[in-house]
This record gives sequence, structure tokens and C-alpha cells, in this order.
Amino acid sequence: MKNVTPKKKLGQHFLTDLNIAKKISETLDYKNYNQVLEIGPGMGILTKFIMQKKTPFVVELDIESVEYLNTNYPELKEKIIKENFLKLDLKNIFTKPIAIIGNFPYNISSQIVFKVIDNRSLIPFFSGMFQKEVAQRICEPPGSKKYGILSVLCQLFFVTEYLFSVSPNVFNPRPKVESGVIQMHRKENKTLDCNEKLLFHVVKTSFQQRRKTLRNSLKTLSLPKNITEDSIFDVRPESLTCEAFVKLTKMIENVKLSN
Repeated sequence: MKNVTPKKKLGQHFLTDLNIAKKISETLDYKNYNQVLEIGPGMGILTKFIMQKKTPFVVELDIESVEYLNTNYPELKEKIIKENFLKLDLKNIFTKPIAIIGNFPYNISSQIVFKVIDNRSLIPFFSGMFQKEVAQRICEPPGSKKYGILSVLCQLFFVTEYLFSVSPNVFNPRPKVESGVIQMHRKENKTLDCNEKLLFHVVKTSFQQRRKTLRNSLKTLSLPKNITEDSIFDVRPESLTCEAFVKLTKMIENVKLSN
């Protein structure tokens, strides 16, 4: 069967470098899981290396890619999920822990990360390739302009690590930006000492006006003045560690409960 034609509407940029595909597959350590789900396998350049240890499940929306995989990787036939990953109910499909891996489409990569966070009880490990800027943001420490919503929410629940950068020259078609490969190991027994839904809201609201102090960026929460006089409200959101965001949320939660 002929090669798959990359489709712009699906954000497809097919990796062509076998060495890089092998390095990404080697991020899998098979600790705390023995099932793997690959997102967007395309023509299987990463899949073939994963299959040397374990036959993965793959989720692929592109019909042409599905036909290619069925023809060239017959072992996958019962493990191809012909769906949009963002619409999958993972807990209905998988009852045991899974690792998620892939060369992720740039246009939905942040949404993939948020879905992983939402399903973290099922996902002890996550790795793959992103647009470099997104990959850096996920792993960025506090105090940087790149530190933001993705950084805080990922690092609350996972230990994140930026592994290596990838040139645009090893893709078809060639993207306009560099890529970066990361891995994330879930923090075990991680519980938050605050309302999780409120925490997510506080983090997102804080960074929507990241150049302002928290006192100003969180005005929409209508907090009483005696609370916002606390020194934590004097800083910009990029200065707060994950733990400080938990502390901030707990303060806000206590105020709301007392009103």
C-alpha cells in the first residue's frame, strides 16, 4: 500500500527519522503498567519500535492511516481504536493502568495533556513529542515567562522532564517550528489539600492576566478585602509554586465556605 498523505486539517506531520522514533519508544519503562496506548500512529514509525516489547493499542482518526496500519501491521487489527482520542471514555475502554505515548498533533496537544490529567488515576506514565514551546511550558519551573497553566497543572500531579529537541527537518511535511520530547511520571498517592475544581479555576484565572498581581487577576472571584491583603496576592502568578497555588486555593475555599 502507498504511503499515507499527511492531512493539514488533522495536524499531521509524519516523523521520518527512525533513530528519533526509537528514542521516543525507549521512554517507556513498563513500571506500574503493562498496557500502552499510542495516539495518532500514522504510518507506524513509532509503533514498530513499541511492538518490539509490547503490542500497543493505537487510536487513529485518519481512515487512510487505519487502512495502512491494517495492511502493514496485522498484529494491530484488534487494537486499533478508530476514534478521536479527545472523545474517548478511557475508563470504559481500559480497566488497568495504561501508558500514553505519541507524536502528538500540534493543534490538539494541550487538549491531550488536559485529558491525561483528568484521567491520571488510569495513566501512571505519559510521553511523546510536542511543539517545542508546549513541551518546554509543561516542564518549566516557576519564575519564568514560559511557566503557566500547563506547567502548574501537570506538575501538581506528575514529575515532568524535558528530554530532547527535534529539528523540523525530520518530518513530512516540514513544520515551521521545532519539536520537543518530554516524559511525565505520575506522583503516587498525590492528593490535594483543597478543592480540585476550584484550584483549576484559580490557576486558569490567574494566568489569564499573568502580567498583573494576583490581587488584580483574581478580582473576578469577588474576594473580601481582608483576604486579598495577604502578601501572597502581591505577586504575579508565575512566581507561585504548585504548592503555593494549593495554599492560595485553600484560602479562597475557606472564605467561600464561611460566606
